[in-house]
Amino acid sequence: MSQRCWEDVREGEALPGFALELTMTRMVQQVSGTQDFYPIHHDRDFARSGGHPDIFVNTAFTRAALCRLLTDWAGPAGFVKRLGFQMRRYHLVGDTIYVRGKVVKKYRQDGVGAVDLEIWAENAREGIATPGTATVHLPLRSA
Repeated sequence: MSQRCWEDVREGEALPGFALELTMTRMVQQVSGTQDFYPIHHDRDFARSGGHPDIFVNTAFTRAALCRLLTDWAGPAGFVKRLGFQMRRYHLVGDTIYVRGKVVKKYRQDGVGAVDLEIWAENAREGIATPGTATVHLPLRSA
């Protein structure tokens, strides 16, 4: 993993992003990994009886995917200062989610190289289902 420095960032820059196929195996892994055993995330009949189209990923999985986007981009010396997101639509079993972002603003604050980002997770059925924002601190080459 390479280290991104604040001086290398450009406003409007797209983050590389990644895709995750939500297979049944991945759905079971996200339930066991997050210890969120609520049946809506692994029991199709239960989810459907509650009016949902199918099982869907939980909040912790979504947060982890967005954090992975940021930390992969920022590198080992980067720091996620702020993360916020809204779970507006479903990411269902069988979907492929695409986790992406772009640089909105870069600035120096109290001697720190800060970058504000727009981030999101989307799928083919819903488009952007999980919009969010983040602030990342990056090392300065000139510090």
